[in-house]
Amino acid sequence: MRKLLPLLSNHAHGGGRSALTCRYRCGDACFQEVPNTSDNEYVGDVIAGALSRRSLMRAAAVVTVATAAGSAVALGNAPAAEAHEPAKGKGHGGAAKADGARGLRFAPVAPNTADQVTVPAGYSQNVVIRWGEPILRGAPAFDSEKQTAKAQAGQFGYNNDFLSLLPLRGEHHRQVLVANHEYTDENLMFRGYDPANPTREQVEIAWAAHGLSVVVVQEEHRTGRLTPVTRHHLNRRLTATSRFELTGPAAGGALVKTSADPAGRTVLGTLNNCAGGTTPWGTTLHGEENFNQYFAHASSATDKRYGIGTGASERKWERFDKRFDLAQEPNEAHRFGWVVELDPYDPESTPRKRTALGRFKHEAAQPRLTADGRPVVYMGDDERFDYFYKFVSSKRMKKGGSRAAHAHNLTLLDEGTLYVAKLTGDSPAAEIDGTGKLPADGEFDGSGTWIPLATAGLDGAVSHVPGMTAEEVYVFTRLAGDKVGATKMDRPEDVEPSPRTGRVYVALTNNSDRGKAGKAAADEANPRNLNKHGQILELAEHWDDPASDGFAWRLFLVAGDPNDPATYFSGFPKEKVSPISCPDNVAFDPHGNLWISTDGNQLGSHDGLFGVATQGERRGELKQFLTVPTGAETCGPLVQDRRVLVSVQHPGELDGASVEKPASVWPDGPGKIVRPSVVAVWRTDGRDIGV
Repeated sequence: MRKLLPLLSNHAHGGGRSALTCRYRCGDACFQEVPNTSDNEYVGDVIAGALSRRSLMRAAAVVTVATAAGSAVALGNAPAAEAHEPAKGKGHGGAAKADGARGLRFAPVAPNTADQVTVPAGYSQNVVIRWGEPILRGAPAFDSEKQTAKAQAGQFGYNNDFLSLLPLRGEHHRQVLVANHEYTDENLMFRGYDPANPTREQVEIAWAAHGLSVVVVQEEHRTGRLTPVTRHHLNRRLTATSRFELTGPAAGGALVKTSADPAGRTVLGTLNNCAGGTTPWGTTLHGEENFNQYFAHASSATDKRYGIGTGASERKWERFDKRFDLAQEPNEAHRFGWVVELDPYDPESTPRKRTALGRFKHEAAQPRLTADGRPVVYMGDDERFDYFYKFVSSKRMKKGGSRAAHAHNLTLLDEGTLYVAKLTGDSPAAEIDGTGKLPADGEFDGSGTWIPLATAGLDGAVSHVPGMTAEEVYVFTRLAGDKVGATKMDRPEDVEPSPRTGRVYVALTNNSDRGKAGKAAADEANPRNLNKHGQILELAEHWDDPASDGFAWRLFLVAGDPNDPATYFSGFPKEKVSPISCPDNVAFDPHGNLWISTDGNQLGSHDGLFGVATQGERRGELKQFLTVPTGAETCGPLVQDRRVLVSVQHPGELDGASVEKPASVWPDGPGKIVRPSVVAVWRTDGRDIGV
């Protein structure tokens, strides 16, 4: 048996992240009080009285369970940065290169700490676009020593995360790349940066480096290489000062009005855009996550529930714009924490913040369609002990490319019902001991219900939460989840439905507070105390109907070193899988495999991208496809037939690092500033990925 991998020294609650990452990415959220202080039930509080549903779940493809919905689908088995490759031959764990589920036939990359993007043997890569590369007409070439806000507003933003590639009709071998820019790290952007006294110029550059980028990319015919098409008419930058429109049930309400916007319908900027989604009607969705850290001087209990501090903010933006000072503009923070919908094909359009999807720390938002064509959007709230949600539209998508169909589809996310999830385990409480040991029935699993919070319609909105108005439910969605007893989870991040099976996968990154004094102990959905490595939950809606009000669930993966008894890979032999820690973003490839990017690896290796089979005899077979450079996180995975894209976020972000003392030389080598970038990977022989 292999020796357990050594643990990295870590930043207290922050998993494998550096203190610098915790500081700038989420405002040291894990060092603050847990915002959720509600006393609603935990899964572990209710499993002792739950009926065992094991025999029912295994009896047939469709089974009856004791819930209001009645029926369920069972969860049965079903340049300086150019190519860096490991040695030829056997990969980590001894798997042959051609061995594996279809789409995963590559030699796994071994855990490593190389300051590069490491890919499997037989694969090549290129940096598609770096922070600061010009994409708009008139934008200058990047010069870190002469950067201005005006220049940055025409250049690719900082810390790219979510990625989407959309087709571009009429332009051969071109696609539209859409990217989120989650946050800025001023220590790595500005020489001589003083966190206590940022300059106006530095702050305005940071505003311009946030937001979204749209850039057309050209693909090489015989490889997977992508290069940006600068100054294309579709290229676009949206920043912290761009105009956004509030739509849906909370728009125009008293809770979102400010002195600068007395109508409550126009917001300047989007902040901390993490992951997202791509809609069937050709738009992209962008989750505003750790928006709390940008605001200062909060005083209300509702602000505290969202983790907004009472003192100055880290970046001190309130010194330069009063809207970031809640003592002066108490409603401004209510205008962030939404899902943004962008039309990448219309550079003149105003992006919309969809209030019907609720306000919380949105990691992502990925839709699927019901049988009658209504979109259902799944969403996670990335906080310790917070919840996951879905929105079911009441309107059907119109097919076709007509203007009328497009205009109709841009209203789909304004009307419908918002739900929050409550899970029940099916094993006796005594069998969930906090170590991750499987219960007697051999799986962590159970049933769940979707609890309605509010419904928005053409004539207004109705609250389903006693004591809260509809506007309060949408603006203070976390409090609504508290009131109805939603299940507290281990940081639910990306939530993605499989386009093949309809099953929904929830990445639960970690929660080192679970089981501590005064905090929730392990339960069947979150089975480890002091959970450093996280898990992935698999959910099947009743009758495979996304609009259902009930579901069956089980843990698909319990992450960590495979030699640790507390790990689980859907029953696949653990000596044949790669170690994985802290799952964050997830995506599907054309073969139905789930691809997982990590954030904060606790196993002594850099973060990476992993593929895992979700069906067939190789279900649970997990293989590492790449690792990212020193201090970086793997974000925005996108897997096509012949190409894998990842965002390499915050390279070199280690404690003590600065422009003067870089911790990484990626992507351009020594003497160059470290730059977050998008990377494309493809097979050198031109064939499809992993076949």
